[in-house]
Amino acid sequence: MTITGRPTDTPAATDVHPFLTEVENYAESVLRPRALATDATAVAPERITEFATLGLLNHLAPAEFGGAGLGRADDRRLHEIIAGACPNTWLVWAQHAPIAARLIAARDEGLTLPDLALDILRGERLAGAALSDVRRFPDHYIRARRITGGWVVTGRVSWVSGWGLNSVLTTAAIDSAERRVVTALIPVTDRLRAAPLELAALTGSRTERVFLDEVFVPDENVLSVQTIEEWHHNDVGNANDARPHHFGLAESILNELSESTADEARALARAWRPQIDRLRSGAYQLIDAAADAKDPSLDVQQRLNTRVATFDALSALSRALLVARAGHGIARDDTAQFYARTILFFHVQGQNATGRAAQLTSLTPPD
Repeated sequence: MTITGRPTDTPAATDVHPFLTEVENYAESVLRPRALATDATAVAPERITEFATLGLLNHLAPAEFGGAGLGRADDRRLHEIIAGACPNTWLVWAQHAPIAARLIAARDEGLTLPDLALDILRGERLAGAALSDVRRFPDHYIRARRITGGWVVTGRVSWVSGWGLNSVLTTAAIDSAERRVVTALIPVTDRLRAAPLELAALTGSRTERVFLDEVFVPDENVLSVQTIEEWHHNDVGNANDARPHHFGLAESILNELSESTADEARALARAWRPQIDRLRSGAYQLIDAAADAKDPSLDVQQRLNTRVATFDALSALSRALLVARAGHGIARDDTAQFYARTILFFHVQGQNATGRAAQLTSLTPPD
């Protein structure tokens, strides 16, 4: 594909971090050409080997661990590039990508990092994420029971992406008696059993339900113990922000519309690109303000409004690409249907009750 446009606030080519250039070249030459095949089969193990070689498994780790130590803006651009090229591969990687920054923050606060954490920081392990069930408490959650020397964790994780590729899970379990969330690193062993999920979107992401059967977690592998209220406060951004992967997919759709044989499709892409840029810039400014203020709930309603507006824009762009393909866009070998299904996934990914209500309200017709 010829790249016909990118976010207008992306730095000029001479200012781009060499790491980003290397990853973008890899994404365009390896990930994008295989994206439909990956969706039909699964993210291949060699992709993770390639990510490790590129440094994508510890890009947020400091140089002492061999990481790139990327900053906030460059990390976002990585998510845009990878999600835009292959959403399935992005989803597997996105479960792992933030953990290095979390581990360094925990170390700086005095936590002695266990061997599992050091392996992750060196880019030697791929971590999965089993965190989102906390949002469903008390209806469904992973249970944590305190015993001497650690915790016993039991329950069914609703979904874990990258199963079969990851060797450790970052897991959030709840001690319901004390209303505490225990977040820990758990090695993948035979005490963790998986059952396939029949997904309609991102079908190549190796997403499965995982059962934890009375797994003992030693205190050394515990990253944090916090109240449920604290956990939800810190989770605000995940459920209420427009995120880089949304804009990475928007960029891919705009580029394909720009290459359409239909004059109207190309005109539509030109009209929409500034709006996507405005949404992207506004979303990132709001996220940065909350991060700089160390207040995850800062401007949360405005951030949620931006997320809903971004979903509306993605849906419109997806419909336009389907229409522009003039009867071919629903075929399984057409990216138009793939993007449409991916956007449906993004609508519900990381959703909490507040986000669900905002989306449904925006879709309710006026009286």
